Amino acid sequence: MTQWYLLTHNVPPRPLYLRAKIRQRLAQVGAVALKNSVYVLPKNDDALEDFQWIAQEVVSGGGTAHIVEANFVSPPTDEIVATFRTERDADYEALIAEAREARKRGRAADAGNVVARLSKRLDEIRRIDFFDAPRRTAAEEAIAALHERAARASGKEKPRMLKERPELVGRTWVTRPGVKVDRIATAWFVRRFIDPKAKFRFAPPDARFAPPEGRSSNAELRFDMVGGDFTHDGDRCTLETLVRTAGLPDRGVKAIAEIVHDLDLKDGKFGRPEAAGIARMIEGLVARYTNDEERLEHGFAMFDDLHEALSKRR
Repeated sequence: MTQWYLLTHNVPPRPLYLRAKIRQRLAQVGAVALKNSVYVLPKNDDALEDFQWIAQEVVSGGGTAHIVEANFVSPPTDEIVATFRTERDADYEALIAEAREARKRGRAADAGNVVARLSKRLDEIRRIDFFDAPRRTAAEEAIAALHERAARASGKEKPRMLKERPELVGRTWVTRPGVKVDRIATAWFVRRFIDPKAKFRFAPPDARFAPPEGRSSNAELRFDMVGGDFTHDGDRCTLETLVRTAGLPDRGVKAIAEIVHDLDLKDGKFGRPEAAGIARMIEGLVARYTNDEERLEHGFAMFDDLHEALSKRR
């Protein structure tokens, strides 16, 4: 039986933009409205994290929000699943129509950009297509045809450590278990540009956080945790928050921060064409390694290679 998370919220009337922003964020993570201010997602770790961040935005704006784990008696689960599929089919249909229109226009000069943009949008829809909507295959075929047609028509910056920041060096960096893209990239930035000997520890999120016995709280920094030292700030992901504080060493890091933002916040702010590929690599890494230390080890190697490539790109 499918289990669910519900987010109920009460957004204050001011600031005026907040209600629209929360509605947009809910759409981006694929949540379906059961009624006004009550949204549902199938139960999984990503859904809980998405709802937690949105709830934090609501509360930060002066509203209230609650996350509930639920099973449905009425309406039946099949009816809710059908609603998810209907919404995703509408997204796929819009994408198919846009792909067809692009094929009609047939301008070779901007074909690559169009394919990249539509492929990115397809990837965004697939990430929130939790129940395999029927029109998914047709959308994939439409983008593939467009890609094939476009194909037919068709200095490296030296990385450097930041200036010494004694308040950030020699610390243990603490985050939640089950690290994914934002936490892996943030840990990579810490190890490569702040403290090459930095240690990492994984602890369940807890507002009454306390370090293990015998370890001073001053020796630890929390990241990507609600109430942490470095976490989401406004529309910035955790990596962006840390980079903003510590300083930006080169354009490769800037590009990586933009990719991580697009993947973690799912708002398409930067539209980085590399994001879809990095998302697939992170999915593979997470599926292959359940141990967080291993995820960091292999994630560091991946971000090293990505940094090398993006630092060279003009």
